[in-house]
Amino acid sequence: MRYLTRNIDDELLKWKESPRRKPLLVRGARQVGKSWAIRHLGETFEHYLEINLEAEKDLCRLFEEVPDVVELAQRLGAVHNVPVIPGKTLLFIDEVQNSPAALKSLWFFKENFPDLHVVAAGSLLEFALNEMPSYGVGRVRSVFMYPMSFKEFLMARGKDMWIDEISKADWTHPVEESLHLRLVSEFRSFLMVGGMPASVSAWIETQDYAACQDEQNDIQQSYYDDFAKYGAKVDPQLLRNTLSAIVRQTGKKFIFSKVDGGYKTEEVRNALRLLRDAGIIIPVQMSAANGLPLGAQVNPKFTRYDYLDTGLLLRVLAMNYDDDRELTRLILAGDAPDLVNKGMVTELTVGLEIMKSSNPQSKYDLFYWENLEKNATSEVEYVIARNATCLPVEVKSGTSGKMKSLRLFMKKKNLTAGIRCSLENFGLLEVSDTDESGQQENRKIAILPLYAVWRLLTLELPA
Repeated sequence: MRYLTRNIDDELLKWKESPRRKPLLVRGARQVGKSWAIRHLGETFEHYLEINLEAEKDLCRLFEEVPDVVELAQRLGAVHNVPVIPGKTLLFIDEVQNSPAALKSLWFFKENFPDLHVVAAGSLLEFALNEMPSYGVGRVRSVFMYPMSFKEFLMARGKDMWIDEISKADWTHPVEESLHLRLVSEFRSFLMVGGMPASVSAWIETQDYAACQDEQNDIQQSYYDDFAKYGAKVDPQLLRNTLSAIVRQTGKKFIFSKVDGGYKTEEVRNALRLLRDAGIIIPVQMSAANGLPLGAQVNPKFTRYDYLDTGLLLRVLAMNYDDDRELTRLILAGDAPDLVNKGMVTELTVGLEIMKSSNPQSKYDLFYWENLEKNATSEVEYVIARNATCLPVEVKSGTSGKMKSLRLFMKKKNLTAGIRCSLENFGLLEVSDTDESGQQENRKIAILPLYAVWRLLTLELPA
Protein backbone atom coordinates (compact mmCIF):
# COMPACT_ATOMS: atom_id res chain seq x y z
CA MET A 1 0.00 0.00 0.00
CA ARG A 2 1.59 3.26 -1.13
CA TYR A 3 2.13 6.07 1.33
CA LEU A 4 -0.52 8.80 1.28
CA THR A 5 1.03 12.25 1.58
CA ARG A 6 -0.08 14.14 4.69
CA ASN A 7 -0.04 17.81 5.63
CA ILE A 8 1.99 16.92 8.71
CA ASP A 9 4.89 15.67 6.54
CA ASP A 10 6.18 19.23 6.15
CA GLU A 11 5.93 19.79 9.90
CA LEU A 12 7.94 16.62 10.55
CA LEU A 13 10.65 17.62 8.07
CA LYS A 14 10.83 21.08 9.63
CA TRP A 15 11.30 19.42 13.01
CA LYS A 16 14.05 17.20 11.61
CA GLU A 17 16.04 20.17 10.32
CA SER A 18 15.53 22.48 13.30
CA PRO A 19 18.70 23.26 15.29
CA ARG A 20 16.44 23.83 18.33
CA ARG A 21 14.78 20.47 17.98
CA LYS A 22 13.18 18.75 20.99
CA PRO A 23 11.92 15.16 21.30
CA LEU A 24 8.59 15.01 19.48
CA LEU A 25 5.25 13.55 20.53
CA VAL A 26 2.80 12.82 17.70
CA ARG A 27 -0.67 12.80 19.24
CA GLY A 28 -4.01 11.71 17.84
CA ALA A 29 -6.66 8.99 17.78
CA ARG A 30 -5.98 5.41 16.81
CA GLN A 31 -5.42 4.75 13.10
CA VAL A 32 -5.28 8.34 11.89
CA GLY A 33 -1.85 7.60 10.37
CA LYS A 34 0.63 8.62 13.09
CA SER A 35 2.98 5.64 12.75
CA TRP A 36 2.73 5.68 8.96
CA ALA A 37 3.80 9.33 8.80
CA ILE A 38 6.71 8.75 11.19
CA ARG A 39 7.93 5.75 9.20
CA HIS A 40 7.78 7.88 6.09
CA LEU A 41 9.94 10.45 7.87
CA GLY A 42 12.31 7.60 8.78
CA GLU A 43 12.99 7.06 5.08
CA THR A 44 14.85 10.38 5.06
CA PHE A 45 17.38 9.11 7.63
CA GLU A 46 20.36 6.84 7.09
CA HIS A 47 19.19 4.62 9.96
CA TYR A 48 15.71 4.06 11.35
CA LEU A 49 15.02 2.39 14.72
CA GLU A 50 11.41 1.63 15.65
CA ILE A 51 10.38 -0.01 18.88
CA ASN A 52 6.79 -0.83 19.83
CA LEU A 53 6.14 -0.96 23.56
CA GLU A 54 2.84 -2.79 22.99
CA ALA A 55 4.38 -5.60 20.93
CA GLU A 56 7.74 -5.54 22.73
CA LYS A 57 6.69 -5.16 26.35
CA ASP A 58 10.02 -6.59 27.53
CA LEU A 59 11.70 -3.38 26.36
CA CYS A 60 9.72 -1.35 28.92
CA ARG A 61 12.11 -2.79 31.50
CA LEU A 62 15.07 -1.10 29.80
CA PHE A 63 13.49 2.34 30.26
CA GLU A 64 12.95 1.59 33.95
CA GLU A 65 16.44 0.21 34.60
CA VAL A 66 18.68 2.41 32.41
CA PRO A 67 18.46 6.10 33.41
CA ASP A 68 21.29 7.17 31.07
CA VAL A 69 19.51 7.88 27.77
CA VAL A 70 22.74 7.59 25.76
CA GLU A 71 23.25 4.05 27.04
CA LEU A 72 19.53 3.36 26.71
CA ALA A 73 19.50 4.34 23.02
CA GLN A 74 22.56 2.17 22.31
CA ARG A 75 20.94 -0.83 24.00
CA LEU A 76 17.73 -0.36 22.02
CA GLY A 77 19.80 -0.17 18.85
CA ALA A 78 21.63 -3.35 19.76
CA VAL A 79 18.35 -5.21 20.28
CA HIS A 80 17.26 -4.34 16.73
CA ASN A 81 20.75 -4.33 15.20
CA VAL A 82 20.41 -0.69 14.15
CA PRO A 83 23.24 1.84 14.68
CA VAL A 84 22.28 4.79 16.85
CA ILE A 85 24.18 7.76 15.43
CA PRO A 86 23.17 11.34 16.30
CA GLY A 87 22.03 13.17 13.19
CA LYS A 88 21.76 9.96 11.16
CA THR A 89 19.32 7.80 13.14
CA LEU A 90 15.65 8.36 13.86
CA LEU A 91 14.49 6.63 17.06
CA PHE A 92 10.73 6.03 17.03
CA ILE A 93 9.10 4.85 20.26
CA ASP A 94 5.60 3.65 19.38
CA GLU A 95 2.81 2.93 21.90
CA VAL A 96 4.87 4.91 24.38
CA GLN A 97 1.92 5.19 26.78
CA ASN A 98 2.63 1.61 27.90
CA SER A 99 5.68 2.79 29.84
CA PRO A 100 5.62 5.90 32.06
CA ALA A 101 9.40 5.55 32.26
CA ALA A 102 9.63 5.73 28.46
CA LEU A 103 7.51 8.89 28.43
CA LYS A 104 9.67 10.46 31.08
CA SER A 105 12.86 9.48 29.24
CA LEU A 106 11.96 12.00 26.52
CA TRP A 107 12.76 14.78 28.99
CA PHE A 108 16.29 13.51 29.36
CA PHE A 109 16.87 12.96 25.64
CA LYS A 110 16.47 16.72 25.30
CA GLU A 111 18.96 17.41 28.08
CA ASN A 112 21.52 14.61 27.70
CA PHE A 113 21.27 13.40 24.08
CA PRO A 114 19.89 16.42 22.16
CA ASP A 115 21.49 15.54 18.81
CA LEU A 116 19.57 12.29 18.48
CA HIS A 117 16.25 12.56 16.64
CA VAL A 118 13.62 11.01 18.93
CA VAL A 119 9.89 10.81 18.19
CA ALA A 120 7.15 9.00 20.11
CA ALA A 121 3.48 8.23 19.54
CA GLY A 122 0.70 6.18 21.06
CA SER A 123 -2.97 5.41 20.54
CA LEU A 124 -4.05 6.15 24.12
CA LEU A 125 -1.29 8.60 24.88
CA GLU A 126 -3.55 11.27 26.38
CA PHE A 127 -4.50 8.98 29.27
CA ALA A 128 -0.87 8.63 30.30
CA LEU A 129 -0.21 12.36 29.86
CA ASN A 130 -3.18 13.26 32.06
CA GLU A 131 -1.50 11.41 34.90
CA MET A 132 1.60 13.57 34.38
CA PRO A 133 0.04 17.08 34.41
CA SER A 134 3.34 18.95 34.19
CA TYR A 135 4.77 16.59 31.61
CA GLY A 136 7.88 17.71 29.76
CA VAL A 137 7.26 21.44 29.86
CA GLY A 138 9.91 23.05 27.65
CA ARG A 139 11.61 19.74 26.93
CA VAL A 140 9.14 17.97 24.59
CA ARG A 141 7.22 19.27 21.58
CA SER A 142 3.80 17.96 20.54
CA VAL A 143 2.09 17.87 17.17
CA PHE A 144 -1.53 16.82 16.72
CA MET A 145 -2.73 14.60 13.91
CA TYR A 146 -6.27 13.97 12.67
CA PRO A 147 -7.96 11.94 9.92
CA MET A 148 -7.20 13.11 6.39
CA SER A 149 -8.66 16.41 5.26
CA PHE A 150 -10.36 16.88 1.90
CA LYS A 151 -7.17 18.51 0.63
CA GLU A 152 -5.20 15.41 1.63
CA PHE A 153 -7.91 13.27 0.04
CA LEU A 154 -7.41 15.14 -3.25
CA MET A 155 -3.62 14.66 -2.95
CA ALA A 156 -4.13 10.94 -2.43
CA ARG A 157 -6.35 10.88 -5.53
CA GLY A 158 -3.64 12.59 -7.61
CA LYS A 159 -5.69 15.79 -8.01
CA ASP A 160 -2.87 18.23 -7.31
CA MET A 161 -3.97 20.58 -10.11
CA TRP A 162 -7.43 20.77 -8.54
CA ILE A 163 -5.78 21.85 -5.28
CA ASP A 164 -3.88 24.54 -7.18
CA GLU A 165 -7.11 25.88 -8.67
CA ILE A 166 -8.79 26.01 -5.25
CA SER A 167 -5.70 27.78 -3.86
CA LYS A 168 -5.92 30.48 -6.55
CA ALA A 169 -9.66 31.10 -6.18
CA ASP A 170 -11.13 33.82 -3.99
CA TRP A 171 -14.42 35.60 -3.40
CA THR A 172 -14.32 37.44 -6.73
CA HIS A 173 -12.50 34.77 -8.75
CA PRO A 174 -14.39 31.49 -8.33
CA VAL A 175 -13.31 28.07 -9.53
CA GLU A 176 -14.19 27.38 -13.17
CA GLU A 177 -17.73 25.98 -13.17
CA SER A 178 -17.03 22.57 -14.74
CA LEU A 179 -14.25 21.96 -12.22
CA HIS A 180 -16.51 23.18 -9.43
CA LEU A 181 -19.04 20.47 -10.30
CA ARG A 182 -16.32 17.81 -10.31
CA LEU A 183 -15.09 19.02 -6.92
CA VAL A 184 -18.61 18.79 -5.51
CA SER A 185 -18.84 15.20 -6.76
CA GLU A 186 -15.45 14.37 -5.25
CA PHE A 187 -16.49 15.97 -1.96
CA ARG A 188 -19.59 13.76 -1.85
CA SER A 189 -17.33 10.71 -2.14
CA PHE A 190 -15.13 12.08 0.64
CA LEU A 191 -18.11 12.31 2.99
CA MET A 192 -18.74 8.59 2.47
CA VAL A 193 -15.12 7.43 2.47
CA GLY A 194 -14.07 9.67 5.35
CA GLY A 195 -10.51 10.55 6.20
CA MET A 196 -9.16 7.43 7.91
CA PRO A 197 -6.10 6.43 5.83
CA ALA A 198 -7.12 2.75 5.58
CA SER A 199 -10.52 3.72 4.14
CA VAL A 200 -8.98 6.25 1.73
CA SER A 201 -6.48 3.63 0.54
CA ALA A 202 -9.33 1.17 -0.05
CA TRP A 203 -11.18 3.79 -2.12
CA ILE A 204 -8.12 4.58 -4.23
CA GLU A 205 -7.49 0.89 -4.90
CA THR A 206 -11.08 -0.29 -5.49
CA GLN A 207 -13.47 2.68 -6.02
CA ASP A 208 -15.85 0.51 -3.99
CA TYR A 209 -17.69 1.99 -1.01
CA ALA A 210 -18.20 -1.52 0.39
CA ALA A 211 -14.41 -1.97 0.65
CA CYS A 212 -14.18 1.32 2.54
CA GLN A 213 -16.98 0.25 4.86
CA ASP A 214 -15.09 -2.96 5.67
CA GLU A 215 -12.11 -0.86 6.77
CA GLN A 216 -14.36 1.48 8.74
CA ASN A 217 -15.98 -1.47 10.50
CA ASP A 218 -12.53 -2.74 11.53
CA ILE A 219 -11.49 0.68 12.84
CA GLN A 220 -14.73 1.18 14.74
CA GLN A 221 -14.39 -2.29 16.27
CA SER A 222 -10.84 -1.45 17.37
CA TYR A 223 -12.26 1.57 19.20
CA TYR A 224 -14.81 -0.64 20.93
CA ASP A 225 -12.06 -3.12 21.82
CA ASP A 226 -10.07 -0.26 23.35
CA PHE A 227 -12.95 0.47 25.70
CA ALA A 228 -11.96 -2.59 27.72
CA LYS A 229 -8.61 -0.89 28.37
CA TYR A 230 -10.46 1.94 30.08
CA GLY A 231 -12.10 -0.59 32.43
CA ALA A 232 -10.51 0.70 35.59
CA LYS A 233 -11.77 4.19 34.76
CA VAL A 234 -15.28 3.63 33.41
CA ASP A 235 -17.70 0.88 32.42
CA PRO A 236 -17.11 -0.12 28.75
CA GLN A 237 -20.87 -0.38 28.20
CA LEU A 238 -21.27 3.20 29.39
CA LEU A 239 -18.69 4.25 26.81
CA ARG A 240 -20.63 2.47 24.05
CA ASN A 241 -23.91 4.02 25.18
CA THR A 242 -22.37 7.48 25.43
CA LEU A 243 -20.86 7.20 21.95
CA SER A 244 -24.21 6.06 20.58
CA ALA A 245 -25.91 9.06 22.19
CA ILE A 246 -23.33 11.38 20.62
CA VAL A 247 -24.01 9.90 17.19
CA ARG A 248 -27.78 10.30 17.63
CA GLN A 249 -27.30 13.92 18.76
CA THR A 250 -24.80 14.97 16.10
CA GLY A 251 -25.15 18.70 15.43
CA LYS A 252 -27.19 19.28 18.61
CA LYS A 253 -26.50 20.21 22.20
CA PHE A 254 -25.57 17.03 24.06
CA ILE A 255 -28.24 15.91 26.54
CA PHE A 256 -26.96 13.62 29.29
CA SER A 257 -30.34 11.98 29.96
CA LYS A 258 -30.40 10.56 26.43
CA VAL A 259 -27.58 8.13 27.26
CA ASP A 260 -29.18 4.70 27.65
CA GLY A 261 -28.71 2.81 30.90
CA GLY A 262 -29.85 5.26 33.55
CA TYR A 263 -26.33 6.46 34.36
CA LYS A 264 -25.67 9.46 36.58
CA THR A 265 -24.64 12.73 34.94
CA GLU A 266 -21.19 12.59 36.53
CA GLU A 267 -20.64 9.06 35.15
CA VAL A 268 -21.56 10.22 31.64
CA ARG A 269 -19.34 13.28 32.03
CA ASN A 270 -16.42 10.97 32.87
CA ALA A 271 -17.16 8.84 29.80
CA LEU A 272 -17.21 11.96 27.62
CA ARG A 273 -13.82 13.00 28.98
CA LEU A 274 -12.30 9.60 28.18
CA LEU A 275 -13.75 9.56 24.65
CA ARG A 276 -12.39 13.06 24.14
CA ASP A 277 -8.95 12.09 25.45
CA ALA A 278 -8.93 9.12 23.07
CA GLY A 279 -9.56 11.56 20.21
CA ILE A 280 -12.80 9.82 19.19
CA ILE A 281 -15.02 12.83 19.82
CA ILE A 282 -14.39 16.57 19.41
CA PRO A 283 -16.18 19.02 21.72
CA VAL A 284 -17.75 22.13 20.18
CA GLN A 285 -18.43 24.59 22.99
CA MET A 286 -21.00 27.38 23.00
CA SER A 287 -19.34 30.78 23.38
CA ALA A 288 -20.99 34.16 23.95
CA ALA A 289 -18.44 35.38 21.35
CA ASN A 290 -18.36 38.95 22.62
CA GLY A 291 -14.66 39.07 21.84
CA LEU A 292 -11.47 37.08 22.13
CA PRO A 293 -10.52 34.64 23.46
CA LEU A 294 -13.63 32.66 22.64
CA GLY A 295 -12.78 30.07 25.28
CA ALA A 296 -13.12 32.64 28.06
CA GLN A 297 -16.86 33.03 27.33
CA VAL A 298 -17.94 29.40 27.22
CA ASN A 299 -21.26 28.28 28.65
CA PRO A 300 -20.52 24.76 30.04
CA LYS A 301 -24.21 23.79 29.86
CA PHE A 302 -24.13 23.93 26.06
CA THR A 303 -21.73 21.60 24.26
CA ARG A 304 -22.01 19.66 21.02
CA TYR A 305 -19.79 16.68 20.27
CA ASP A 306 -18.52 15.92 16.78
CA TYR A 307 -17.43 12.42 15.85
CA LEU A 308 -13.88 12.41 14.50
CA ASP A 309 -14.76 11.16 10.99
CA THR A 310 -17.81 11.23 8.73
CA GLY A 311 -17.16 7.75 7.34
CA LEU A 312 -17.03 6.27 10.85
CA LEU A 313 -20.16 8.21 11.82
CA LEU A 314 -22.07 6.56 8.97
CA ARG A 315 -20.78 3.13 9.97
CA VAL A 316 -21.92 3.59 13.57
CA LEU A 317 -25.34 4.62 12.27
CA ALA A 318 -25.46 1.56 10.04
CA MET A 319 -24.22 -0.92 12.65
CA ASN A 320 -26.29 0.36 15.57
CA TYR A 321 -29.44 1.81 14.05
CA ASP A 322 -29.62 0.75 10.41
CA ASP A 323 -30.69 4.29 9.54
CA ASP A 324 -27.78 5.56 7.48
CA ARG A 325 -29.58 4.89 4.21
CA GLU A 326 -31.25 8.30 3.97
CA LEU A 327 -27.97 10.04 4.75
CA THR A 328 -26.20 7.92 2.15
CA ARG A 329 -28.80 8.88 -0.47
CA LEU A 330 -28.42 12.57 0.40
CA ILE A 331 -24.64 12.39 0.20
CA LEU A 332 -24.41 10.57 -3.11
CA ALA A 333 -27.47 11.74 -5.00
CA GLY A 334 -29.41 14.34 -3.04
CA ASP A 335 -29.95 17.92 -4.13
CA ALA A 336 -27.34 20.31 -2.78
CA PRO A 337 -29.77 22.19 -0.49
CA ASP A 338 -30.99 18.92 1.04
CA LEU A 339 -27.46 17.63 1.56
CA VAL A 340 -26.35 20.78 3.38
CA ASN A 341 -29.51 21.58 5.33
CA LYS A 342 -30.64 18.05 6.21
CA GLY A 343 -27.40 16.11 6.09
CA MET A 344 -25.77 16.54 9.49
CA VAL A 345 -22.47 15.22 8.11
CA THR A 346 -21.83 18.46 6.23
CA GLU A 347 -21.99 20.56 9.40
CA LEU A 348 -19.74 18.03 11.10
CA THR A 349 -17.28 18.15 8.20
CA VAL A 350 -16.88 21.94 8.36
CA GLY A 351 -15.75 21.76 11.98
CA LEU A 352 -13.40 18.87 11.28
CA GLU A 353 -11.91 20.63 8.26
CA ILE A 354 -11.28 23.80 10.29
CA MET A 355 -9.51 21.74 12.93
CA LYS A 356 -7.46 19.74 10.40
CA SER A 357 -6.22 22.92 8.72
CA SER A 358 -5.10 24.54 11.97
CA ASN A 359 -1.54 24.75 13.31
CA PRO A 360 -0.64 21.16 14.31
CA GLN A 361 1.52 22.34 17.22
CA SER A 362 -1.52 23.03 19.38
CA LYS A 363 -4.92 21.44 19.84
CA TYR A 364 -7.56 23.55 18.10
CA ASP A 365 -10.75 24.31 20.04
CA LEU A 366 -14.09 24.61 18.23
CA PHE A 367 -16.88 27.00 19.25
CA TYR A 368 -20.42 27.82 18.15
CA TRP A 369 -22.91 30.54 19.08
CA GLU A 370 -26.53 30.24 20.13
CA ASN A 371 -28.98 33.02 20.93
CA LEU A 372 -30.13 32.29 24.49
CA GLU A 373 -32.81 34.95 24.55
CA LYS A 374 -36.30 33.68 25.34
CA ASN A 375 -38.10 32.04 22.37
CA ALA A 376 -35.02 32.55 20.18
CA THR A 377 -33.84 29.79 17.83
CA SER A 378 -30.81 31.43 16.22
CA GLU A 379 -27.56 29.48 16.00
CA VAL A 380 -24.30 29.92 14.10
CA GLU A 381 -22.58 26.59 13.55
CA TYR A 382 -18.99 27.78 14.17
CA VAL A 383 -17.25 30.92 15.38
CA ILE A 384 -13.51 31.25 14.86
CA ALA A 385 -10.86 33.86 15.60
CA ARG A 386 -9.51 35.73 12.59
CA ASN A 387 -7.67 39.06 12.42
CA ALA A 388 -8.08 39.63 16.18
CA THR A 389 -11.87 39.41 15.98
CA CYS A 390 -14.69 36.86 15.77
CA LEU A 391 -15.66 35.39 12.42
CA PRO A 392 -19.01 33.55 12.19
CA VAL A 393 -19.25 30.49 9.92
CA GLU A 394 -22.69 29.26 8.94
CA VAL A 395 -23.34 26.05 7.02
CA LYS A 396 -26.22 26.72 4.61
CA SER A 397 -27.23 26.38 0.98
CA GLY A 398 -28.68 28.48 -1.83
CA THR A 399 -28.43 32.21 -2.50
CA SER A 400 -32.06 33.00 -1.70
CA GLY A 401 -31.90 32.20 2.01
CA LYS A 402 -32.02 35.15 4.37
CA MET A 403 -29.34 33.73 6.68
CA LYS A 404 -31.19 35.18 9.66
CA SER A 405 -28.96 33.60 12.30
CA LEU A 406 -25.73 34.73 10.66
CA ARG A 407 -26.97 38.27 10.10
CA LEU A 408 -28.38 38.52 13.61
CA PHE A 409 -25.04 37.43 15.08
CA MET A 410 -23.14 39.96 12.94
CA LYS A 411 -25.55 42.70 13.98
CA LYS A 412 -25.32 41.84 17.69
CA LYS A 413 -21.53 41.69 17.62
CA ASN A 414 -21.10 44.66 15.25
CA LEU A 415 -19.22 42.59 12.66
CA THR A 416 -18.93 43.43 8.97
CA ALA A 417 -17.74 40.05 7.62
CA GLY A 418 -19.15 36.54 7.84
CA ILE A 419 -18.80 33.19 6.06
CA ARG A 420 -21.41 30.88 4.59
CA CYS A 421 -20.21 27.37 3.73
CA SER A 422 -22.20 25.56 1.07
CA LEU A 423 -21.88 23.50 -2.10
CA GLU A 424 -21.92 26.73 -4.11
CA ASN A 425 -18.85 28.19 -5.78
CA PHE A 426 -16.81 31.03 -4.25
CA GLY A 427 -18.82 34.23 -4.11
CA LEU A 428 -19.59 37.37 -2.17
CA LEU A 429 -22.94 38.68 -0.96
CA GLU A 430 -23.48 42.25 0.18
CA VAL A 431 -26.32 42.63 2.65
CA SER A 432 -27.82 45.61 4.43
CA ASP A 433 -29.49 45.65 7.85
CA THR A 434 -31.07 48.43 9.88
CA ASP A 435 -29.62 49.26 13.29
CA GLU A 436 -31.64 50.40 16.31
CA SER A 437 -31.47 54.03 15.20
CA GLY A 438 -32.79 53.20 11.74
CA GLN A 439 -29.43 53.60 10.00
CA GLN A 440 -28.38 51.13 7.30
CA GLU A 441 -25.45 48.86 8.11
CA ASN A 442 -23.66 47.23 5.20
CA ARG A 443 -22.06 43.81 5.64
CA LYS A 444 -20.36 41.24 3.44
CA ILE A 445 -20.96 37.50 3.57
CA ALA A 446 -18.44 35.42 1.70
CA ILE A 447 -19.51 32.09 0.20
CA LEU A 448 -16.92 29.38 0.80
CA PRO A 449 -17.39 26.01 -0.94
CA LEU A 450 -17.40 23.04 1.41
CA TYR A 451 -14.50 21.60 -0.54
CA ALA A 452 -12.40 24.70 0.28
CA VAL A 453 -12.89 24.98 4.05
CA TRP A 454 -9.18 24.25 4.46
CA ARG A 455 -8.52 27.78 3.17
CA LEU A 456 -10.67 29.45 5.82
CA LEU A 457 -7.87 30.18 8.30
CA THR A 458 -5.64 31.87 5.70
CA LEU A 459 -7.86 33.30 2.95
CA GLU A 460 -8.06 37.10 2.98
CA LEU A 461 -11.43 38.20 4.30
CA PRO A 462 -13.65 40.62 2.38
CA ALA A 463 -13.02 44.22 3.44
